[in-house]
Amino acid sequence: MRRSRHGVRGLAAAFIAAAGALLFATPAAAAPLTPVPELDVSRYVGQWYQLAANPAPYNIDCARDTTAFYTLLDERNVRVENSCTTFTGDRRGIIGNARVNDTAALHVSFPGVPFQDSLDGPSNYIVTYLANDYSWAVVGDPTRISGFVLSRSPVVSDDAWREIRNVVEASGYNSCLMLTSPTTEGLQDIKPLCAV
Repeated sequence: MRRSRHGVRGLAAAFIAAAGALLFATPAAAAPLTPVPELDVSRYVGQWYQLAANPAPYNIDCARDTTAFYTLLDERNVRVENSCTTFTGDRRGIIGNARVNDTAALHVSFPGVPFQDSLDGPSNYIVTYLANDYSWAVVGDPTRISGFVLSRSPVVSDDAWREIRNVVEASGYNSCLMLTSPTTEGLQDIKPLCAV
């Protein structure tokens, strides 16, 4: 289904408003996002589907099927390949690097992206929840401005959505400010996670 130009502008405005609200909704005194105690990077690499995320300018044109593919390069570096299908039906993506700083805290960088083009830097990708079987995860930056629900499958059950919402909220995120990410096989709508 094609969206009108007006519909895309409206969705863009909603994303920007939600992102602005997110900046003011996270208390400055909140404790930084806590990483999981152990992360086996060799198990973590591979294909992930984005099921929900905090709105951000860099993914505003992603309409569906947002994915991340991680490839282990060496003990400290992981190739990051993010891609999505846009509202015009095109597939777009970016390739970067994730450097392990400490267990489940990594610095993700992308060449040519302002403030993110250095391989070394502070941790901006914290794995704060990871299912025992590595089937899904919640990740974000220490301040919770960014936040993502990643899954090995693009389709999850209603019970799994409830668990996801509970974990997101227990991690200190506002589930009403995190939006679902449509997948071709799974959830088709963009809506607040708290409404799923």
